[in-house]
Amino acid sequence: MARIKTALISVSDKTGIIDLAKGLADLDIKIISTGGTAKSIKENGIDVTEVSEYTGFPEIMNGRVKTLHPKIHGGLLAVRDNEDHMKQIGDLGIDTIDLVVVNLYPFEKTISKENVSQEEAVEDIDIGGPSMIRSAAKNFKHVAVVVNPDRYEALLKELNEGDCDLSYETRYHLVTEAFKHTSQYDRVIFNYFNRGSEEAYPETLSLDLNKKQDLRYGENPHQTAAFYVHKNFEVPCISNAEQLHGKALSFNNILDTDVAIEIVKEFEKPSAVLIKHANPCGVASAEDITEAFTKAYSSDPVSAFGCILSLNRTVDEKSAEAITEPGHFVEAIAAPGFDDAAIEILTTKRGWGKDLRLLKLNSLGASSIKKEINDFRGVVGGLLVQDKDMRSGDRDQLKVVTQKTPSEDEIEELLFAWKVCKHVKSNAIVFSKGEMVVGVGAGQMSRVDSTNIAIQKAGDRASGSVMASDAFFPFRDSVDLAAKAGITAIIQPGGSKKDDEVIKAADEHGIAMVLTGERHFKH
Repeated sequence: MARIKTALISVSDKTGIIDLAKGLADLDIKIISTGGTAKSIKENGIDVTEVSEYTGFPEIMNGRVKTLHPKIHGGLLAVRDNEDHMKQIGDLGIDTIDLVVVNLYPFEKTISKENVSQEEAVEDIDIGGPSMIRSAAKNFKHVAVVVNPDRYEALLKELNEGDCDLSYETRYHLVTEAFKHTSQYDRVIFNYFNRGSEEAYPETLSLDLNKKQDLRYGENPHQTAAFYVHKNFEVPCISNAEQLHGKALSFNNILDTDVAIEIVKEFEKPSAVLIKHANPCGVASAEDITEAFTKAYSSDPVSAFGCILSLNRTVDEKSAEAITEPGHFVEAIAAPGFDDAAIEILTTKRGWGKDLRLLKLNSLGASSIKKEINDFRGVVGGLLVQDKDMRSGDRDQLKVVTQKTPSEDEIEELLFAWKVCKHVKSNAIVFSKGEMVVGVGAGQMSRVDSTNIAIQKAGDRASGSVMASDAFFPFRDSVDLAAKAGITAIIQPGGSKKDDEVIKAADEHGIAMVLTGERHFKH
């Protein structure tokens, strides 16, 4: 390694750059800089040589060409222990550049603006910056490259302690971060133009994910795991939830909380959702959030023990008291907010409160649902991509196919059950009554088995409830079972070869049935 004598600084994000420049100047490191960066450094009384002065060539084309010059890239790429390289730059009057501090034009910020034109976006595609980063990074054993303002303080510390030199480990860390920076930058540009194609699913798919946290383990303790998220994803979701309290989320916690959040978004009224093993074991709406929680927890108290809870209203003192009643145990709560009094109760009233994860999201109502986002499912060696199932059904979609027409109250209840059923693993059957789920049959290989489980879970509460099925009934057996349990109305997609037989069964039992024409499988 060699002592750093010359630094080139060219940054779009000028956070911390003056302090860095002062620190470098104090170490007698020569500073070369460009345009606005050079101006800022000079205005702070720090000696700086402008790139155009150094190269002897002016910036041209509104700054499109300023650092693309042999005196810049020769000084970066020359291998210091290669005699031929050093002779060539010596003959050409090129000085070595030992440190490059660069970050790039804010292309991602530009394209996030409303109604931004393609011309405006194109002008914020950085050319010189990535070129300098790559040149410095290729020669990282001799040239240090810094792309992250968060590194400035540690950089100066090591330069001061190491007689203006940096260790191989530091250079290696910096070069890795540099290539990450340019690859992400190129990926954003690629995705911008790729979205402009007419293909819904282009030939190449490029994802930009950032690690949010390492996880203690995966689905099981012998599996390692980490959580990666989309940068700047604005839709309220598990990926951008702010954890206010509790131990770190586990792999399974994250999966279950995702389901809880997505279900509670379906409802405008105060609502509560309880999840165990990616399926709802309690869902209810009410006039206030405390009542909604109480109803939801009573749906299946045995299964609710150790659940993930999501609420679409701020957790206040009253609801916190209800959540922490004797016999209750909750692993995590996701909500739009928590009162100070609620946090105190939740975290101290029960022994499990010290570990209780409290997750805050910006909003958790139907208005927070955003359409036109993708759903990704990983398989060994590949990735399945589909548009996310955002439809929840409405009155206009319903087609009454039985002699009995459902009442207005039954229609409201059917739509409530339908929204929940969409999020239950197939084959899915949901019973609800009074805007409260009373029975769930999930993930069975036959629909009649799911129906039997829902009946068992509901018990006496099945009488007078409504039934939702995520897909059509292949036979009338589930309808016959529902009739014995006291179901009054059924919602299902229809589309079976035996629809007539199924509808006839409903008529025989005096059950109202509506078809949605749209199924909601969830594998």
